[in-house]
Amino acid sequence: MNKFFKYILSAAVVLMMGGGLTSCINDLDVEPIDPSLQSDVTPEQLFNKCYSVFATSGNNGGDDNVDVDGLDGGFQHKYRQMWNSNELTTDEAICGWGDEGIPSYCHNTYDASHPMLRGYYYGLCIGITFCNQYLSEFGDYDATMTAEVRFLRAFQFYLLTDAFGNIPFATTISGDNPEQYSRAQVCEFIEKELKAIVGEDDSDNGNILHDPQPKKYGEAGYGRVDKAAAWMLLARLYLNSEVYTGTPRWADAATYAKKVMDSNYKLFTAGYAGNGIDGVYREYSAYQMLFMGDNGKTDAAYEAVFPVIQDGLRTTSWGGTNFLICSTADADMHPNQYDETEVNGLYNNSAWGGNRARPELIRLFFPNDDAPAGHAYVLAMAAEDDRALFETEGRYLNVEDESNFKYGYAVAKFNNFKCDGSKGSDITFADSHLFYMRVAEAYLTYAEALTRQNGGVAPAEAVAAINAIRGRAHALQRNRYTLDQILDEWGREFYFEGRRRVDLIRFGKFGGNTDYQWQWKGGVYAGRDFEAFRNVFAIPTDDLIANSKLQQNPGY
Repeated sequence: MNKFFKYILSAAVVLMMGGGLTSCINDLDVEPIDPSLQSDVTPEQLFNKCYSVFATSGNNGGDDNVDVDGLDGGFQHKYRQMWNSNELTTDEAICGWGDEGIPSYCHNTYDASHPMLRGYYYGLCIGITFCNQYLSEFGDYDATMTAEVRFLRAFQFYLLTDAFGNIPFATTISGDNPEQYSRAQVCEFIEKELKAIVGEDDSDNGNILHDPQPKKYGEAGYGRVDKAAAWMLLARLYLNSEVYTGTPRWADAATYAKKVMDSNYKLFTAGYAGNGIDGVYREYSAYQMLFMGDNGKTDAAYEAVFPVIQDGLRTTSWGGTNFLICSTADADMHPNQYDETEVNGLYNNSAWGGNRARPELIRLFFPNDDAPAGHAYVLAMAAEDDRALFETEGRYLNVEDESNFKYGYAVAKFNNFKCDGSKGSDITFADSHLFYMRVAEAYLTYAEALTRQNGGVAPAEAVAAINAIRGRAHALQRNRYTLDQILDEWGREFYFEGRRRVDLIRFGKFGGNTDYQWQWKGGVYAGRDFEAFRNVFAIPTDDLIANSKLQQNPGY
């Protein structure tokens, strides 16, 4: 099933079906199409559609022919809006664009009419509906495919309840508006589903994921999930259980994180050193290679527990890696020491000048505000940490002018360069794949869970896990770690990967009365506390009107 998503669906199979999560889409201009009545809809096509919603927002290139009519393709792209909601609201990222919704993200003043949160909500809802449709029509077709679709549905339910708290919930196709489930109810469902598809529930009917086996792009099955992805999602669910349900489950988080650590997926540590196709000697750190244009073809792919294909010719999108690469660059960036004429490995409309770092992110690497002026490869050497991929030349640490990209250091973590110096497949769209989950998350989950079980001091096993992460980045290793230091390590390893809000909430440093401020937090330059109810987002007003069974989250 190594097919490219762009070409698998016929034009007739837009699949804007009603039912299932009806209220999530029935106020939009959506024409229901039932695959059971379409002779040209195959199980493989709908199966691939369930995957493709993570890569694009529509059935054509560049997020065209969108899944949800009435919403821009970029606005409903899962990764882009997950990223915006989890990064722009935190101490890591800020954006100076005047697009509707961005300033309220950056200032923590979002509400039920927020257009990007609306896009994220509906994008997740329609993705869940596609999965429900597949399970309804083709659930008996292939046991492994059914298990994979159940994972994809569970993952989107996870993202939905993480962001929006108590959510509309349906697992079947019907004409009725769905009931509203509490976070605890949704988490219970996700847990049961994931345990069933990894074979821990004897009552299940044999829908089991494949055993963990990492692959590279071009190999059969690349991009499809296996048991490691389910273990990783269980670990993430348990790590945040106290937030979601009020009951901590640190031991369970450690158990499932360790399963990923002990699987065939591995922390990628080798890096690249050698002559490229042009005879030029190049050297890239292992950390850099996770976010380059050939990350699906090098051994970096073996760290990707859930990779999503982004091919510059076939799975093109403005919301995936193109968004990460282009929104974090301007024309003055030259992060590649082997070719300082290129901005980021793309050549057409590739420097949007939007998202850049708040000073609090930079201080994770330069606590004394002494980062030198230079390009990304200079900063990594100065920080003695391969992960410090920032452009500082001609830029200011403090974001005194939110609208000016030069205020705030630029992030050069994502690019479309290839290790051997070869070019990408397209000048506009990236080949760099999205790694929704990678093994490093298991290491830090394991370390944090053990540390919380140990009263806030990392035991030896936790220290070893953190040092493995830091060792990969050639950073100084330590003999002890506190919880606050582990939070910092989450920031160093995963900055700009769309998860920071979740981590800050778990550590009690997001909404409410906290001991932590960052620049422009709450809309004030020096930072101020904002209301604790903003730890979850508002359910869009459209859906409250469409479904009388839903109640708005408190505070909104």
